[in-house]
Amino acid sequence: MRRCRRLRGVHDEITGFEMPPDGEVRRAADRLRMLGDPTRLKILWALAQGESSVACLAEIVGAAPTAVSQHLAKLRLAGIVNHRREGTFVHYTLDDEDVHALLTSALPHAPRPS
Repeated sequence: MRRCRRLRGVHDEITGFEMPPDGEVRRAADRLRMLGDPTRLKILWALAQGESSVACLAEIVGAAPTAVSQHLAKLRLAGIVNHRREGTFVHYTLDDEDVHALLTSALPHAPRPS
């Protein structure tokens, strides 16, 4: 069995090497964790194509409106989606260009959102 050796100063040899701060890494991990659920990915893909309500999203992704609403609440808290009220309806939009780019990269063969 081969053992890893601890190499000191290796990062000094890599030009421009810099580790992001722990807080930034934690925030990135939290955001990526939000994308780890297939239903959330479907919701985000639908929102990448335009604004939608919970009822429409539930129909599109094939999930119960209550489940979609819970997913949207988590995505909203993570700052990935935004919402606006119109009477009794709440309309959601994708509010993160980085997530939009990640979606198109992660789903390369899916129809492209406009």
